[in-house]
Amino acid sequence: MDFFANLSLAFSVIFQPNNLLFCFIGCLIGTLVGVLPGLGPPAAIALLLPSTLHMSPVAAIIMLGGIYYGAMYGGSTTSILVNIPGEAASVVTCLDGYQMARQGRAGPALGMSAFGSFFAGTIATLFIMMVAPPLARFALKFGPPEYFSLMFLGLTLVTSLGTGSLIKGLMMAAVGIFLGTIGTDIISGMERFTYGSYTLMDGLGFIPVIMGLFGIPEVLENLEGSLKREVYKTKISHIFPTLKDWGDSIWAMIRGSFLGFFIGILPGGGPMIASLAAYATEKRISKHPEKFGTGVIEGVAAPEAANNAASQGAFIPLLSLGVPGNATMAVLMGALLIYGIKPGPFLIDKNPDLFWGVIGSMYVGNLTLLILNLPLIGLWVKFLKIPYALLYPLILVFTLVGSYSVNNSIYDVITMILFGVVGYVMKKFKYEGAPLILALVLSPLMENALRQSLILSHGSFGIFFTRPISLVLFVAAILSLASQIAPGFRKKLKIEG
Repeated sequence: MDFFANLSLAFSVIFQPNNLLFCFIGCLIGTLVGVLPGLGPPAAIALLLPSTLHMSPVAAIIMLGGIYYGAMYGGSTTSILVNIPGEAASVVTCLDGYQMARQGRAGPALGMSAFGSFFAGTIATLFIMMVAPPLARFALKFGPPEYFSLMFLGLTLVTSLGTGSLIKGLMMAAVGIFLGTIGTDIISGMERFTYGSYTLMDGLGFIPVIMGLFGIPEVLENLEGSLKREVYKTKISHIFPTLKDWGDSIWAMIRGSFLGFFIGILPGGGPMIASLAAYATEKRISKHPEKFGTGVIEGVAAPEAANNAASQGAFIPLLSLGVPGNATMAVLMGALLIYGIKPGPFLIDKNPDLFWGVIGSMYVGNLTLLILNLPLIGLWVKFLKIPYALLYPLILVFTLVGSYSVNNSIYDVITMILFGVVGYVMKKFKYEGAPLILALVLSPLMENALRQSLILSHGSFGIFFTRPISLVLFVAAILSLASQIAPGFRKKLKIEG
């Protein structure tokens, strides 16, 4: 009965006209973000975050969430027609999707990617309804030591599962933790690293930092690279896949949905890793693995299903445990904290309209995205022809106005520009921004949990190892780091030997 009662609450929230409108707007913007290469979900959400501060938290998170999983839908369009992933998670779709377009089968490839995304998104939403509430009830057993160990685990998983160097990921996490300590200590009232600045007494503004790190570097890098987008000239027809296409793809979609969902739950997993894992799985179990990369439709269905399931599965650790699993979830967590809502096990009980409203928006959003992506493919193709020289000034103006509008402060604009320059330098030297942002969001929460734990134990660090849940989480964090460091040591020993 609880399932149907929760479902009823979810639909009663999402079908409020205001929430329904923002769900549609989020899906529309998300599709556009996915279609236009060079602007991913974290940057888009960061740019739009200031505009949501005067909205209700429910409507804001519904819209921002729609941008995230909407970008997964839109990213396949550029992968198939341009051979450029509109979103990082769609890079695998290029392998077979573009080859299908060259063979005159762009329509079935686009259609299957949309249907696969819809199928996976619906399955993932059902799983969230079943998994999140019991997980939140289990998390009620958590005290400060368990929360510290959990957030430490999330941070280590994200840094170790990133696409760049482990050492660089850990360095960025350390920088993020340091930046999170700037401001006034809430326990002692002492100022830390403010250097007499009244602006820094409240700490660094999250919105200017995230807009700087994700917005400006994307623009500068794309301008520097002179991104050329040439749409492959082919007639898009027969968007609805044939029965043979369905027969070849159905099990790939099912496997991709399950695999993507469970990878999405893991902190650091994310849609990109899910799509890569789903594609590799299909190629491994296929009777004709040599055909992958030549234009097989299951090579489109599996990764598209996986990245959409993962993007929605990522909401589980955020909403039920209060731990963001990737950069986009970190931005959403920052948004919730700005709205005065703390994500975690109490969210379902204290803010049921927000939790179940987001779930309901996923049902409606997936259907909306299917409608947007099938009949309007011709429209999205036209967007691909917009010169980037016309887009980047608008993006830069939006970042400036957005950062200023939060507190009407010129210091926020300076902070945004400063971190924009830092973010660009980081990109040049292959340092990822995601660990820094995650650490910046988690740092105050980790510090509070650490200090509360030490107060409980009268200063003894043994409290983290004498409580079973905390011990398991702490050991898992150490093992996740060790598993990444060990291969490097083995390789070094082999070279020296």
